[in-house]
Amino acid sequence: MAEALRVDRSTVARWESGVCEPQAWIRPKLARVLGVPLEGLAKILTDRTDSTDSTDRTANSMLHMRAGRADPAAARALADHVVALARRYDYEPSASLVAEAGQAHAAVSFLLGQGASELTIVELHRTATASASLLSQLVWDASGRWDGAAALHYCDAAIEHATACGDRVAMAHAELRKAYVALYGLAEHRDPRLGLAGAQAAAHQSQTISQALHGLAQLHVAEAFAMLGEYRQCELALSAADTAFGRMQPDDAAGGVFSPAQFGRLAGSCYLFLGHPERAEALLAGTVALLIDRQKTRSLVLGNLALSFIRQRELDAAADSLHRAIDLLEHTRGGGGMTVVFGAARELYPFRNETIVQDIHDRLLGLMARG
Repeated sequence: MAEALRVDRSTVARWESGVCEPQAWIRPKLARVLGVPLEGLAKILTDRTDSTDSTDRTANSMLHMRAGRADPAAARALADHVVALARRYDYEPSASLVAEAGQAHAAVSFLLGQGASELTIVELHRTATASASLLSQLVWDASGRWDGAAALHYCDAAIEHATACGDRVAMAHAELRKAYVALYGLAEHRDPRLGLAGAQAAAHQSQTISQALHGLAQLHVAEAFAMLGEYRQCELALSAADTAFGRMQPDDAAGGVFSPAQFGRLAGSCYLFLGHPERAEALLAGTVALLIDRQKTRSLVLGNLALSFIRQRELDAAADSLHRAIDLLEHTRGGGGMTVVFGAARELYPFRNETIVQDIHDRLLGLMARG
């Protein structure tokens, strides 16, 4: 459908999910592709709108900031809406989600000022924590990791709301997200030592409340040490992360942040920074297979895998990894993946006369042209 209409797949997905409707200019073409008359298409769209369930209607009314007292049903509906937005992160360009996430966060803030029961207020603060965390991720990703200031602003908002509802796990996670800006940001925001301090603080905060989050923080401590060339300290932090993950219990307070791919993804990145591409390759190659459902992260890992091949002068393998990464980036536009893939392309410059390298550069030019 997307190819026939010459639109992004994410656009079709938004039509199908009822997030938005096709614009007037494309409806005649859409009707032809579907094989229905234009008035038939209008009926299909009307029926789709009428079939929206009560939860969606409640969420939409909150997003339009309907005046009134915040009731538990509205708070739950808004919480569900934020969760649904977060699930779309790995499959859709972040830029296409920023407006919806911003509306959701504004709606929660509005309802917090309308008065409600204590339990509803706590739930709204939890939802505001989630929406602010999501926005920090979205604005940073959509900006190609340039807009560190906005990301940090939303991290601080998440910490404020998490403090209000007593969510220590969310507080520590937001602190860790602030460290990401220092570790992976561009321009004046990149500062490995500041990132190291932030990751260490998050590791300390989470040590007694979540082994999943503690392990994740230790992985970023390890990567910060790797950026600084501290081999021994990096490996100690990797070992601490491995130990923390081994101590996880089924009821871990932050079990949702854990992924079996985390250790290999970040340890592989560490060994790239430390100048051991062969060790990075072994870790990253195994990690790619674990990320089928995490498209943005998968593109980033494929980019790092390509770097490990380039530094071992294995151009065919590097090109294969980059093509697979670009396939994903054409649909997700993930800022992290973009940064790593274009960095790998720069390292291919000495081989620019090779046909396989020229093919990669052509695809990247096309990726840039699509904006």
